[in-house]
Amino acid sequence: RSDIKMQYKQLSLWNLKLSDAGTYTCEYGTHKVHTSLHIVNLTISLDGHFLQNEVPELILIQNSSSPLPHLSITLFDSNNNRVTPEIQNKNLQEYIVNLKKLETVDSGIWVCQIHSDSPLINQNISFAVKVLGFQNPDLERKYATVDSTVILSWHLNSQKIKWKKGFTGQLNWKQQEGAESHELLDFNVTAGQLHEIRKSNNLLFEIPESKPEGTIEVKLPKVHFNHSGQYQCQLEYQGRHAQSKIELVVMKVSANPAGPLSRGASVTLTCQVSGPLAPDAYLSWERVNGTKMDIKNSKQHELKLEVIISAAGLWSCHLIEDSDKKISFHYIVEEASVWINYVIIGASIGGSLLAFALGCLCIISGVSWQRRRQRAKRMAQARQHLLENKTCQCQQ
Repeated sequence: RSDIKMQYKQLSLWNLKLSDAGTYTCEYGTHKVHTSLHIVNLTISLDGHFLQNEVPELILIQNSSSPLPHLSITLFDSNNNRVTPEIQNKNLQEYIVNLKKLETVDSGIWVCQIHSDSPLINQNISFAVKVLGFQNPDLERKYATVDSTVILSWHLNSQKIKWKKGFTGQLNWKQQEGAESHELLDFNVTAGQLHEIRKSNNLLFEIPESKPEGTIEVKLPKVHFNHSGQYQCQLEYQGRHAQSKIELVVMKVSANPAGPLSRGASVTLTCQVSGPLAPDAYLSWERVNGTKMDIKNSKQHELKLEVIISAAGLWSCHLIEDSDKKISFHYIVEEASVWINYVIIGASIGGSLLAFALGCLCIISGVSWQRRRQRAKRMAQARQHLLENKTCQCQQ
C-alpha cells in the first residue's frame, strides 16, 4: 500500500487505515524532515441505504501520533442545506453523530466538514445517502363523490435513486382505525421492475395497466359510500418497513321527500361525508345563483349537514378546507309541473268535499236511525198499553 518515488523524494500511501497515522521521517544524508499524518475515518450506518423516517448514525474516528484535537463537525445535506446534528462525544478519538429522520428528498451526496485550529484541519468528507420510500405526503386525503371514479396512487422513488436491490410490499385497506384490514394487492420490485398481484375481491377495484414507472395504483370505477377509509401502502426491505397512507373521504347527498317540489311544500336536503375531516374543514350548502340567505355551513367536526328548502333549483354541497373547495356535489330540486299542482289542489278540494259529504251522510243516517228508534219505542209502548187494557176487561 505504499510506494517511494526517489526522484521526487515522495512516499505514496493508499487504502489508508487508522493505524497508518503517525510521524513519518524522511532522512537524506544528515537532513531529517518529520511529517505528521492525521487520519480521520467516517462511516455511516446501514451502508448509507435507508427507508424514509429512519435516523442515520455517523461515526467519526481520528488517529494521530500527537495529542488528538477537538474537532468541530458541520453537516450539509444533499440540497446543500446546513444540518445541525446531535453529537455524542465518548472521547476525542470517536464522535457519534445522529442525524434527523430522513425523507426521500434527502437522497444524494452529503458533506461532513471537520475543522480544528491546532493542528489546522479543514477537511470535507462526502458520503452517499439513499432513502427508499414514497414521494407522497405522510398523510394524504383524497375526496370523491358517490358513483364517481377515483384513482389512488403511491409513487416509489426506487427508479429515481437507482435502488438496485429488491424489496417487497403490500397495499391494505380498512374503513376506520382499529377495523379489520383487507389486503388488496402485493408487489415486489426486482432489478428495478415492479410486479403486482391482486389479493382481494372484497372491494370492486382495478389495477390500471398504464401508469407512471414505479407507481402503485388502484382504481375505484364506481365509488360507494362504504369504500371510504384508510388505504395504506407498505414496503419492506431487510426486515424494515416504510408506509404511506391515503385517507379516502366520500360524499353523498339525499333528499326527503324525493321527487319534484310542489308549490308551498318543502324538502330536506342532507349532505354527508364519511370523514374524518381536517381541523379547518367544514360542509356548506348553497343554492346556485341564490342569495346569502340560501347558504348554510356546518359546525367544526360535523360530518352531516341538513337544510330545509322550499325553492327549486340547483343546490350544491361543498367540502371546504382552508378556504379551498375540495369537492362539490350538485343536486337538482325540480319544481312540480303546473298540472301536477292543479291535480294536487283538485285532490285536496275533492278530498275536502268528500269528507264533507261523508260527514253529512253520517249526520243524516244518525238522525234517521234516532227517529226509527223513537218510533219503535212508541209502538212498543202502545202494544203494552193495549195488552194491559184487555187484561182488565177479562178480570171484570
